[in-house]
Amino acid sequence: MSVIYRQFKPIDIHGFTKINSDPMVEAYNIGFYFQYWSRWKEYFLVATTLNGEIAAFIMGKDEGLETDHHGHVTAITVRHDYRKRGIARQLMQYFEETSIEKGCYFVDLFVRKSNTAAIRLYEKLGYVVYREIKNYYSGKNPENAYEMRKALPRDADKKSVVPIAGIVDVSSLNE
Repeated sequence: MSVIYRQFKPIDIHGFTKINSDPMVEAYNIGFYFQYWSRWKEYFLVATTLNGEIAAFIMGKDEGLETDHHGHVTAITVRHDYRKRGIARQLMQYFEETSIEKGCYFVDLFVRKSNTAAIRLYEKLGYVVYREIKNYYSGKNPENAYEMRKALPRDADKKSVVPIAGIVDVSSLNE
């Protein structure tokens, strides 16, 4: 099953239903997706099947100043029947290349602590657990998250990925 990679188009939002039904996936409201698309188009990529259905997508942004300037993966999702085909790896590679072009020092993302398949994938891609965030995920399935990071070439000394010991409370992230 081949896929075609392309930039997100607003009409694609209707195709997210099949992928966002996975309990490990955070679903957002339409306004949230459009906010990302309007501000960070270059970070929003979809993979479509040959008949045009959405098989996967990645979205995010760049943020932070100086050595904290980084690419942040807000969401990456691959439809269940398209997993284990290298699609997530391709999407992450695209995201990292975009972050390098933007002058970022690292890429980060948050993942449910129980999502071992995703954690293993990110580790294979060179990401490390930077810190654990207490109660990051709320709602029906509250859970801690790992913030995982990968240093980019601009951070030659890899200072951005030195792990922080202990568990950080989610409220301290907004300070």
